Amino acid sequence: MKIRVCIFLLTLLPTLTLAAPGDERFLAAREAFRTGDRARLEAQYSAAQAAGVRGEAQTLDPWIEYWRLRQRIDELDDGTISDFLKRQNDSYLAERLRGDWLKAQGKKRQWAAYTSEYGYAALRQPDTELQCYALQARLAAQPESATATLAEARNLWFSILDLPESCMPLMDNLVRQGSLNVDDVWLRLRRLLENRRYQGVQRTADYLPGNTFPAIKTLEQIADKPLRYLDKSASAHNITTRQGRELLLFALQRLSRSDLTSAAARLRALGKKFSDEERAYAWGQLAWQAALRHQPEALDWYALANRDKGSSLSEEQRAWQIRAALRAHDWPRVQKAIDQLPPALATQADWIYWLGRARAEQGQGEEARTLFLKIAGQPSFYGNLADEELGRRITLPPRPQPPSAEELAAVRNQAGLRRALALFRLGMRPEGVREWNWALRGMNDRLLLAAAHLAQSNEIFDRAIYSAERTQALHDYSLRYLTPFRDNVLPQTRQMALDAGWVYGLMRQESRFVMNAQSGVGAKGLMQLMPKTAAWVAKKIGMTNFHPSDVTLMDTNVALGTHYLQMVLSDLDQHPVLASAAYNAGPGRARRWRGDQPLEGAIYAETIPFDETRDYVKKVMSNAVYYAAQFEGAPQSLKARLGMIGGGAATPAASTPATGKIADLP
Repeated sequence: MKIRVCIFLLTLLPTLTLAAPGDERFLAAREAFRTGDRARLEAQYSAAQAAGVRGEAQTLDPWIEYWRLRQRIDELDDGTISDFLKRQNDSYLAERLRGDWLKAQGKKRQWAAYTSEYGYAALRQPDTELQCYALQARLAAQPESATATLAEARNLWFSILDLPESCMPLMDNLVRQGSLNVDDVWLRLRRLLENRRYQGVQRTADYLPGNTFPAIKTLEQIADKPLRYLDKSASAHNITTRQGRELLLFALQRLSRSDLTSAAARLRALGKKFSDEERAYAWGQLAWQAALRHQPEALDWYALANRDKGSSLSEEQRAWQIRAALRAHDWPRVQKAIDQLPPALATQADWIYWLGRARAEQGQGEEARTLFLKIAGQPSFYGNLADEELGRRITLPPRPQPPSAEELAAVRNQAGLRRALALFRLGMRPEGVREWNWALRGMNDRLLLAAAHLAQSNEIFDRAIYSAERTQALHDYSLRYLTPFRDNVLPQTRQMALDAGWVYGLMRQESRFVMNAQSGVGAKGLMQLMPKTAAWVAKKIGMTNFHPSDVTLMDTNVALGTHYLQMVLSDLDQHPVLASAAYNAGPGRARRWRGDQPLEGAIYAETIPFDETRDYVKKVMSNAVYYAAQFEGAPQSLKARLGMIGGGAATPAASTPATGKIADLP
């Protein structure tokens, strides 16, 4: 149904009911900050201060002070900032102002002030801009530690695609000292070209000796018409220079995204003129694209990419090497590819599970069991599958005692949560989410569950789930897997003969039960329907009084969403994995991703080419298991739900009655 979900509230502020004293003042201050109206903001701040003197301070007044200080950040002295930070210590607003202040000090190269405050910012993960300012400050204050400091900066060169301006003096220093050589510059240029970050390309190319790198317009022409460039530019002159070869590699990389056959033919023709490393890089690009398209050549091309001992496949390319081997049921290659992963990647649950499967398929049962035990018990797709490999079905943990009156009072009186609730009430969802999440830091399990209850009682279901998911030892799955709106949803699932656990699992992933949720591409409501799809389904089922604005109404959204879900389920062999993929990315894609030979549902899910859809399907199916355990009160099997998927047929363990094939699904 969507490519990326970014939830925000559709309700417009002018239509909100101002239910608390100070709301009008707060909203006026917010508008003054937004428009840069200093005088008006100052007036609202003065009103808030006067209310405080009278003992009438309001929950959101600290935001007014924050906006006032933020508007004047370049003019303020250390004392004014420090006073606010002390009074709002350990709050989201303090951390936000601290970050703003640090960036202002970094731009002015006030390293002493920066260093004294930066230590507090370590309470959260500083962004790259702050990290680079901190490294600059350390270089200025501790020149004797320059080697270690610049080593940290060098890591950013390779790991961060979009380096902020605060990092560039560090990179200049690295180049001057010879800590970044020409090969390092070309490695970064390749990554930037792969991602079409042409502004970054120009900045990075300045580090090349006698830089004559093409202008952005030329790079765009190569990217848009790579075959034309290859036809015109594969001359001896272009091959003999590093820049010429790198531009040919860029053209091959771009061509591989639209015409793999032509790209492979061109690479074979040019191959001997490239160095071993350059040739390996090119085959790695083609292998990756072939794996994304589930083409059989992928593994052979990966073998060519791995011939060069200096081959540097990206993490993404390595992951798709494993996925290509999974699609081919080539378990020795699965194991070998996972064994070659960098440590940080090899410890992810995904690859621990598949390494265990590869070991088991090759008769190494004890080694496989050891691997499954590492991730068993985790409430996730691969944790569930590991449990089942160990002979355990998925069950719900014992429900802890509900929060005490004292625990509920503690979270109700927590300043950050109070501000968050006020922000949610006023329709400021992004700010409310940030306040809420920050306020949970340092809470023990009992308080986290109390916070989840508080959110649930205020019908802020996404924060209830978020709070319940943070617990370490005490877990309440009735909060992690909330079932709001049962009276609206369950009758509809029965009418459509849909598995209620699956529908709730999908709805949880779509919207976290935020009724007015809207995605970045326009999908709306609890079941995240695109307007065009909603209108199509409404027409299909004879909902003659449907209006586009109705899509966010709960009953309408659930009715249309469950009808559409039944349609894609019927069109895709009654298989919930295929239908989940179709709901997110479209039925046509879900069909194309099936293999010629039967595939485990888990392999199908893991080899979905879209990152979001792959993650989505795995989470929906794992969610469904926990919801089914709630509804049925019995142990569940994820493997049974995943079933097998073939090129023309799919066989889940259970299916629902078909309602007829349809050929015109949107």
